[in-house]
Amino acid sequence: MQKQAESETKPLRTGYTTGACATAATKAALLSLITGEAIRDVVIQLPIGQTAAFAMTEVESDGSMAQASTVKDGGDDPDVTHGATIVSTVSWLEEADIQIDGGVGVGRVTKPGLPVPVGEAAINPVPRRMIKETVAAVLAEHGVNRGVRVVVSVPDGEEIAQKTLNARLGIVGGISILGTRGIVVPFSTAAYRASVAQSIQVAKANGCRHLVLTTGGISEKHAMKRFPHLPEEAFIQMGDFVGFALKHAKRVGVERVTLVGMMGKFSKVAQGVMMVHSKSAAVDFDFLAQLAVEAGAPADLVQAVREANSATHAGQLMEEAGRMSFFTRMSQLICQHGLRHVDGGMTVETILVKMKGELLGRAELSDTDGEIDRDRRGREGWADSTLSETD
Repeated sequence: MQKQAESETKPLRTGYTTGACATAATKAALLSLITGEAIRDVVIQLPIGQTAAFAMTEVESDGSMAQASTVKDGGDDPDVTHGATIVSTVSWLEEADIQIDGGVGVGRVTKPGLPVPVGEAAINPVPRRMIKETVAAVLAEHGVNRGVRVVVSVPDGEEIAQKTLNARLGIVGGISILGTRGIVVPFSTAAYRASVAQSIQVAKANGCRHLVLTTGGISEKHAMKRFPHLPEEAFIQMGDFVGFALKHAKRVGVERVTLVGMMGKFSKVAQGVMMVHSKSAAVDFDFLAQLAVEAGAPADLVQAVREANSATHAGQLMEEAGRMSFFTRMSQLICQHGLRHVDGGMTVETILVKMKGELLGRAELSDTDGEIDRDRRGREGWADSTLSETD
């Protein structure tokens, strides 16, 4: 029993994203192409400022092309890409350019609403930047003034993608190359809930009566810019555990909670889902279409929302049509469900933002108010340009 208890409290091991693996394989392949030797061990810089070492399982080079492979280690509680082989094939270009594309097993984008344009390989912006910066650094270090073409492949990617939501998102032919931090933080319900509870307790112990709960790192950055007067302890990444975080905040006596997040997860909270992990709840596009009806959208726009690629895409459609009451209503519903979930006793505010921090909607509800402040946009000097995302 003692050994079991020790294993349960042992810190979970982090892993690396597909983007970090692709960057490492690219560096090994490029170094092999330049030196003519099989480079099997490389160190890369991660977006979070740390370095990470990677070992290659295979390296090939013929003087004009080099290819390196590494196996993705997702750490503890890994996702479906754990154990996947990530391959990078590097070749020279005539022009001084760095081109990045996807090969076998890397999906291609066929629908709008994703961070990658339609028609391009599903290699997200941060991994693309990591690869480009790494290639440029290696070329400069070795005094090479040539263009490089990088093709990232995942031999089992098409099979792995069948276990993901890629097809629904319009990504066909394989997986996406993802990651904004370079590392994978293990998803453990017990461990994450414990960290959220501990963070709330620390905040309360430090005199915080107003907490800002965010769904992740990006939304937290925007929240910190919105509330510069609050101490760092007041900002807590609740992840997918919206209901749990609200209840624990109520339990320790927090008076005011501000929820900050984006369309994907918050569209679920708006319909009363308090645990918003993709495996627990899917986006309900009929619900979003009904909100579009309430916002006065014409029939063709309502249908477009119903058939949207993602919640973000649905939001883009409504924003482009100028139907901003759609987001206000969503924010109101989030406040209502949040307050109902904790049975009152606090003030719940919702701030719905875009990826780069622009305000979409905002609302506030207290059980003593009796109604939501229906549109606080523009108050307290929060213009859309106040928030920006530099990543």
